[in-house]
Amino acid sequence: MSDSVSRIETRGVVKQFGGLRHPKVLAVDRVSFQIHEGEFVALIGPSGCGKSTILNMIAGLIPFNEGNVFIDGTDIYFGEKLPRNVGYVFQKDTVFPWRTVRKNIGYGLELSGMDKEAINVSVEEIIKRSGLDGFEDAFPLMLSGGMRQRVALMRTLILKPEILLMDEPFGALDTHTKLIMHKLLLEIWEKEKQTVLFVTHDLGEALTLSDRIIVLSARPGKIKEDFKVEFKRPRDAVTLRETNEYSKLFSEIWHCLGEEFNKS
Repeated sequence: MSDSVSRIETRGVVKQFGGLRHPKVLAVDRVSFQIHEGEFVALIGPSGCGKSTILNMIAGLIPFNEGNVFIDGTDIYFGEKLPRNVGYVFQKDTVFPWRTVRKNIGYGLELSGMDKEAINVSVEEIIKRSGLDGFEDAFPLMLSGGMRQRVALMRTLILKPEILLMDEPFGALDTHTKLIMHKLLLEIWEKEKQTVLFVTHDLGEALTLSDRIIVLSARPGKIKEDFKVEFKRPRDAVTLRETNEYSKLFSEIWHCLGEEFNKS
């Protein structure tokens, strides 16, 4: 990957909260990394270490105090609109309760001005791929949490983003539903090969999905280790966890994380 194109880069990024009438808190301290074309990278660390803060600085949702953020070599600043080739999947499902599954998924295409018939074709295709067929005209109130999150994911993926930022999108799901979402995401990623930065607190999830795992220290968040995950692809989200290779790498990274859990 080292010779491939860098799609996401942070250079010495610092984030401090507070000031004026509130105590200053250093949340992120000089974080630098690159994510290359087609890489799936997980960002993991103790609670409060700045994982989501880093993701939101990359997305231009919050300002940083020092450093630089680049997407495809272009500086990203707070408040600027992200490039159209970047998608963001939030921690909480962001489906519109007044729109059906079909209308939720097609929302971004509507905003883009795509022809109505073309939208319908694209929506029908991705509904079948995601296993949501039969629920096209259901409203979110009628769906489980996992299905709503699936709708939110499909609403982003239907726009065919080349870069995907994901903030613990499956964190609130039960284990079985989470494994279903892992299988779905892996199938889509194997076909589309998006560049992904995935924030999670779940080491098993990070190992199942990613090519690399960046471990952050306890606050202030710094990069402690950058692990390669070299399990063969395509991966099965269930059987992978039964292998010796998985157990060995899990133990190595868990030890690294455990040191930071003790500090925090």
